[in-house]
This record gives sequence, structure tokens and C-alpha cells, in this order.
Amino acid sequence: MDAIRFTINGREVEGKTDETILEVALRYGIDIPYLCYHPRISKSGACRICMVRIDQGRLKPSCTEPIMPGMQVVTEDEEIARTRSFVLELLLSEGDHNCLYCDANGDCQFQRLVTKYIKDPVLPSPKRFVREIDNNSSKAYKRNENKCILCGRCVKTCAEIQVSNVWALAERGSRTHLATDEFNGVTNCTNCGSCAQMCPTGALTFQNVLGEGQAWELTAESSICIYCGVGCRIDFYKNKEGLLTKALGHPAGPNQGHLCVKGRFGFDFVQSDKRLKKPLIKRDGKFEEATWEEALDLVSSRFTEIKTENGPDSIAALASAKCTNEENYLMQKFVRAQVGTNNIDHCARL
Repeated sequence: MDAIRFTINGREVEGKTDETILEVALRYGIDIPYLCYHPRISKSGACRICMVRIDQGRLKPSCTEPIMPGMQVVTEDEEIARTRSFVLELLLSEGDHNCLYCDANGDCQFQRLVTKYIKDPVLPSPKRFVREIDNNSSKAYKRNENKCILCGRCVKTCAEIQVSNVWALAERGSRTHLATDEFNGVTNCTNCGSCAQMCPTGALTFQNVLGEGQAWELTAESSICIYCGVGCRIDFYKNKEGLLTKALGHPAGPNQGHLCVKGRFGFDFVQSDKRLKKPLIKRDGKFEEATWEEALDLVSSRFTEIKTENGPDSIAALASAKCTNEENYLMQKFVRAQVGTNNIDHCARL
């Protein structure tokens, strides 16, 4: 594709024919605020926060406006700031955005924009439509639609990434609200939590984070999911006590920020009080802690006895998807070369 050259705030930039102004700006590190946009879902221009001025003319949403050769884009001036402030004031007046008791406090795109563009308190609208609060129907996330800004991110994430089509926007005007397929008595929700990760406000939040610390108290460490061979990249968040509180999909890696229900919520075993920290050997009918040398010597001696008495085919092994490919290779090599049997299987084979 031929490169398209144009300017943003007087700076010459370059893009492709299928790119928008916002996409090029983000690639060049030029800040344009937005709420409804995300690179993994389709564009809608719903929030009108990303408005920019083109060729000294009208304001247009940068997330849907295609780039053109020679165009001159301005991302911030007095009118643009007033427009963004007006949109944010409308959203504030139509919802309940009290950060003091919001689980997303400190990790909220909407909060950051309000801090930047709103200077005076905004009174709630007398005709505000009170929406639903649901903290119990899902073990994965909580839903407070009074904090919803109707950006549609959750709807598109569920439809276009997870392909479950659980969420939808119902009705029109001030009564527009988030709806689910449960109205038909059936739910396709897999509790993957992708909608909560995509939500730019506190409308959808994770159940397991409640009471575990504010966003600024958590520290993140990147890792790889252990549940299957895809190798999804995960950011694990720890609280001040060093306990894992939540997992978010990392934008890099094969998952591109997406996680299944196991990858996002299946980390509780790490700090479980039932997790073994030392080998156990049964003595007189009871398990007792032992050293690794004692445990390995016992396993070796028992395997030798069983193989001598009953033959190598009396021994079998089961490999695990939680191990690396190299560890599983060594397991099958041990069983075939050392034990002398082909009785080995894998938990993920079927």
C-alpha cells in the first residue's frame, strides 16, 4: 500500500490507506483521548471524546475518520476541549460515578478524562434513569449499569472476540441500558471476564478483586498461562501482602489481551493452603513430610520392585498440560527409555 503523509499538530506523520487518524496518532505516541475505541474491536465513534479538527474545519471523530493525503489535523484547541468537557458532563449527569466506592477507582479511563477536562462539580440529572445493579448472578464479574457510559466495548468484545453474544444495548435515548441474553432464559456467558477487562469505567468489575486493594496498591508481573499449549501472556497483579488478586490479558503474545475463564480466574491454587510445599511419604498409614532425596529414593526403589515383579508394562505415566513441552518430553523419554514401556498419556490429548 502507498504511504499517506499528513500532519498532526504540525508534525508530519505517515499512515496506510485503511488506517484512521487515531490509529496513526497512537502509533506515533500522539495523545488523543478516547473511550469507546479499542484496537481489537470494530470502530463505532460512539463516545465522541476523540474529536479532532481537520483542515481548520469541522470537528470529526478521529477513531472513524480515514486519513487523507495532505490533511492537517489538530488534536486540541479551545473548542475541542469544550466539546469533550460537554460530553463528559452529560455522562456524569446521567450516571452514578462516585469514585469513593467504585472498584475501578485509580484504574478508570473515564476518571482520568474527567480529572483532565472537568473543573467544577456536575449535578445529577433530575430525569436520570436508574439502571440495574447485579453483584450476584456471576461469580466472575459484578455489573453496575449506573456507572455505564454506553460505549459498547463489552458488547463488541463478547460478540467479536469471545463470540458469545451475551451483551447487547436495549431501548433508546436516556433509557438505553445494557441487556443480556438471560431475558430469553438462556445464557451463553463463559465467565471469561474479557468484558470487565475492556470496560473503561466501573460498570463491569471483577468479583475476586473486591477488598484486595486499590488499583495503585497493586503491582503487576508478566507471566505465561499454564493451562494449555497456546501460551497466552498474562499480567498477574499482587497486593501489598504479596497475594495474587487478579489476572489481565497482556496485549502482546498470541492472546492479544484475551483470556479464557481458566487463565483469568484459575490462579487461586498458587496461594492455596492445600498446596503441597514438601514431599509427603506415608509411614504407618499417615503422610509425613520428607526431603526430596528421601522421596525420590522411595519412588526409585518402588518402581524397580514393581518392574522386577510384574514387568515394565505394569507401570504407566500421565503427563500434564501445566508442564512445559520440554518437561513432557523428558517424561515420555523416561517412561520409554528407562522404564521400558509405552504406557504414557497426556491430560490434553482428548
